[in-house]
Amino acid sequence: MSPVLAFLLGVAVAGVALPALSWARKRIIRHRSSATLEDNQVTTVGQVLHLAIQGSPTGITVLDQSGEVILSNARAHEMALVHDRSVNDEVRKVAAEVFVDKESRSLDLSMPKRRTGNRVSSVRALIKPLTLVDDRFVIVYGTDESENVRMESARRDFVANVSHELKTPVGGMALLAEALMEAVDDPEHVQYFGQRLHKEAHRMADMINELISLSKLQGAEPLPEMEPVSVDDIIAEAFSRNQLAADNAEITLTKGADSGVIVMGDRSLLVTAVSNLISNAINYSPHSVPVSVTQKITSDDVVLIRVTDRGIGISPEDQKRVFERFFRVDKARSRSTGGTGLGLAIVKHVVANHGGNIKLWSRPGTGSTFTIELPIYHPESAPAAIPPAGQDEEATSTGPLRQAVSRVATRRKDKAS
Repeated sequence: MSPVLAFLLGVAVAGVALPALSWARKRIIRHRSSATLEDNQVTTVGQVLHLAIQGSPTGITVLDQSGEVILSNARAHEMALVHDRSVNDEVRKVAAEVFVDKESRSLDLSMPKRRTGNRVSSVRALIKPLTLVDDRFVIVYGTDESENVRMESARRDFVANVSHELKTPVGGMALLAEALMEAVDDPEHVQYFGQRLHKEAHRMADMINELISLSKLQGAEPLPEMEPVSVDDIIAEAFSRNQLAADNAEITLTKGADSGVIVMGDRSLLVTAVSNLISNAINYSPHSVPVSVTQKITSDDVVLIRVTDRGIGISPEDQKRVFERFFRVDKARSRSTGGTGLGLAIVKHVVANHGGNIKLWSRPGTGSTFTIELPIYHPESAPAAIPPAGQDEEATSTGPLRQAVSRVATRRKDKAS
């Protein structure tokens, strides 16, 4: 056969074989995908129960008589009922009593220091025998009571705070109005008292607006819808809001390098929080002394937003109270700047609603640094590709239960981050 004929024959064979090979390859891929989906199906009641427990919004933990953890779900770890396979000490003590008399008991737990990214601060644990037929086990059900505790605290304190703080501007406005009426024939006094009355009215309006904002943050309304927000944009807008006040005080606002970090939150609330810190720093700093805002990313996947001033500082006894409603470190300065005493309280609740923390370092005569800690947001990664049949026998031989549990755990981890 001549070389030309051989070449033409090869081309013809390839033209027939290539479509056939492509069709066969697609059939193999479809078959493997179908087989993998079948392997991941939930087929037993045990698998259903296990997935139901792991995905439950209620914390569930089962203990034996020695206090060992027999079973726990992810929510129990988030609520600190279980940590590193060890049950909470208070829960263990109450469980020991339940083992003795077989009576159910309730326990209220508060988290002394909340981890950044975890919004659980108060937990109610119900501890009861797993069954009266077998006395070897007790079960602990944990429910997140953080919102209920927060709302109850807000309801209890709100009326007392408001009634006390509104007395001062209301009384002042009444006296100014009385003086204004008596000085009706004196234009100079009319102008003076009118300006004072106007200033007090604005101060009262600001206080009422901030009280409304604070009531929303403390539980009167549901938490805002979260969305990915750039920390760099938050700081830039907070700078813009305070630039005029800084210029009037001849204070330079300095900003650290951009980080490109994204957090999950409500943009307007986060801008308000950072803006309040910058405003406080300006108000409590001497003229011509700079105020700086910096960012830092920690190994815990948390971004730190630090607002630093070189002002009068805060005494140790006052540092414990600066985040209380209406508390003022320097009441005379607060009145002169029109402060309401609600700015730091708003910052505290905004940060808490975003799963973060607010910290303070200060030294009298040196200055203060307020640090907002927020969990960094990472978009969900693309799903892993299905390995070809036979490539990883160990990975595919773990059974449908472990694969299904793994998917649930991955989604919960992504959500928690």
